Amino acid sequence: MATDVTQLDSKYYESVGRRKSATARVRLYETNKKEEILINNTPLEEYFPTESLWNIIKKPLEVAPVETDFIVSIYVSGSGLSAQAQAARHGIARALVKFNEEARPSLKKLGFLKRDPREKERKKPGLRKARRAPQWSKR
Repeated sequence: MATDVTQLDSKYYESVGRRKSATARVRLYETNKKEEILINNTPLEEYFPTESLWNIIKKPLEVAPVETDFIVSIYVSGSGLSAQAQAARHGIARALVKFNEEARPSLKKLGFLKRDPREKERKKPGLRKARRAPQWSKR
């Protein structure tokens, strides 16, 4: 059963992660219970359909040298599932650094603290897509 994060009154660490047009607002609540990850108030396994996306989100919590368990509350919007998972990973990593500055080197080494700047290129007039031109005909 998912924990209702509105009832948690303990201190939390908040940050924002982004990827493409996805934005993830992350809150880490310290807890002595089992670790739990909620995305838009839905358990991780229900929101993201594949195990590879679960691993993307959980990786910063495994890598960082932190002994505390957290309830992680994430609100994501925009883009697709893969970009949302990467935005959540970015946000979790940033929140872990706020919690414990000693986690910074291990997270930075794996590139979790860097925002991936790649965005979709805009479509140009006269072209079918960003770079795809109409087929050229000699006659």
